[in-house]
Amino acid sequence: MKNEDSSLKPSMPELEKKLLERIQASGISLRVMHVCGTHERTIAKYGLRSVLPQNIDVISGPGCPVCVTPEKDIDIAIALAKSGTTVVTFGDMMRVPGSAESLLDAKSEGADVRMVYSIDDAVSLANKKPELEVVFFGVGFETTVPANAAALLRNPPENFSLLASQKQTPPAVELLASDAEVDAFIAPGHVATIIGTKPFEHLAEKGFPVVVSGFEARDILLGINLLLAQAEKGVSRVDNGYPRVVKPEGNTIALKMMNEVFETSESEWRGIGNIEGSGLVLRKEYEEKDASKKHEDLYSASLAEIRAKAEKKDKKRCICAAILTGKAKPSQCPNFGKDCTPKNPTGPCMVSQEGMCYNWFRYSREGGSRLA
Repeated sequence: MKNEDSSLKPSMPELEKKLLERIQASGISLRVMHVCGTHERTIAKYGLRSVLPQNIDVISGPGCPVCVTPEKDIDIAIALAKSGTTVVTFGDMMRVPGSAESLLDAKSEGADVRMVYSIDDAVSLANKKPELEVVFFGVGFETTVPANAAALLRNPPENFSLLASQKQTPPAVELLASDAEVDAFIAPGHVATIIGTKPFEHLAEKGFPVVVSGFEARDILLGINLLLAQAEKGVSRVDNGYPRVVKPEGNTIALKMMNEVFETSESEWRGIGNIEGSGLVLRKEYEEKDASKKHEDLYSASLAEIRAKAEKKDKKRCICAAILTGKAKPSQCPNFGKDCTPKNPTGPCMVSQEGMCYNWFRYSREGGSRLA
């Protein structure tokens, strides 16, 4: 339950108290969507929804990169692993289900699947083990793309390639703005660190107040205050609530590397569909490092087997698509906390620490304020 009482816990930090009192004093109704898994983690961990007044509703959008990685990309990664290559990726990505199984399932069956912390770890493995064909399954938003671009610019060994499933955030947010019932947006701080605030100005031009926020509880509360200030004045613009890190122009060095190695494309978002201009693929000069093309003949048979297996699989109903688009909450899923838990996830939103279902399972079921 949300707390409409303005009397706050005396032990709550003073700044948070003032920010929350300002929100509670406003009578404006605002439905705010954030598009960042770390924002959701902060909101859930500190119980922010429980202390916000009823007129402020904060919902989660597709801000978890693991959650929006499509099944077909995961299937290709699994097929590569089953065909003799060494597939390396982040830990969360190993557990996300594809159409029939996960990379962790493939590993349990004998495929060479390994966890790494960065693409540099993958390149290091390729250098140390020239007898292996190392494929880095690179997923994520603009935040992780510069590191992948930098690795390719450093001329990695011949036995290294990249399976890219990378997204650009603004096109997806603009699509949701035309579809979801949302009044304002909290833009992702990590992404804005790279791309700046300007790419979100299209939302403001369409009448949506936007704020870029950091990742502490006070950052989220400040962001909501800035959105309320815009709504009270009847204006829409992009406010930078994270100026200690985010610049309007973003990180120009990182953007230059991205643009040198990658180009924009259409991309499929799990639960949403294809979004024009939201993907990043390797430019022609770097196609020799594109694992989906380099090893296509190798993994095609395994991929066909995976798809055939998927057709026979009895899938449990998962509403991740509705959750990722702000149309449902985890508690509305029939599997939530029952057939679907972090130890045994049915859908991608329960896998990652940035997934809404994961954070609701870990934090939000308890209720109450944890700001103190």
